[in-house]
Amino acid sequence: MIGLIQRVNWAKVEVNKQLIGQIDQGILVLVGMEKDDQIEQADKLLHRLLNYRVFSDDEDKMNLSVSDIKGGLLLVPQFTLAANTKKGLRPSFSSAKPPSEAESLFTYLLNQAKKQYNTVESGQFGADMKVSLLNDGPVTFSITV
Repeated sequence: MIGLIQRVNWAKVEVNKQLIGQIDQGILVLVGMEKDDQIEQADKLLHRLLNYRVFSDDEDKMNLSVSDIKGGLLLVPQFTLAANTKKGLRPSFSSAKPPSEAESLFTYLLNQAKKQYNTVESGQFGADMKVSLLNDGPVTFSITV
């Protein structure tokens, strides 16, 4: 399971010009699911997302997590993160989890996030989403579990 974390001042997701998810300061996470991913990977990823230290403390060091600052968490499913791009000029999606299984796993991740954290928003699985954000830093990390 892949989480592409972006520290943001704000982020939002729209589908068909309708706002479906929005946060102020926090992290936007693009989530990609690979064939072998199960709930164990979702649980590990969520733990890391909520506790990964990407926000500055009083000494301007990245020592605070989204939980520490009580920021927003915006989870957006992104099929293309699981692409194999090692050769050729076209990505291969053979390593991606099949859509029906990926949707179920993303729903699990989202539900667990909402149980464990107060400020959780999401994109819509399988939709043509428009994601807008103001990356803070910019600070971006890729986490694979």
